[in-house]
Amino acid sequence: MTNETTKIKLLGKNIQKIRKSKNYSQNELAEILNISREHLAKIETAKRYVSLKLLFKIAEVLEAREEELFKF
Repeated sequence: MTNETTKIKLLGKNIQKIRKSKNYSQNELAEILNISREHLAKIETAKRYVSLKLLFKIAEVLEAREEELFKF
């Protein structure tokens, strides 16, 4: 596993951790983001890359700072 792959996995886990701490279900957050729950699940499990545009939207909705998302 490359360092980049590890970081993508950690980013997904951080998104999931923050989402749960804010009491959002995958369905709720996906609906706000206008994506499918499956898409969000794949981002959280690093089975799909997240675009910068969507990443910024996730951070905004979750009121997450860069340090929280990119804590590797």
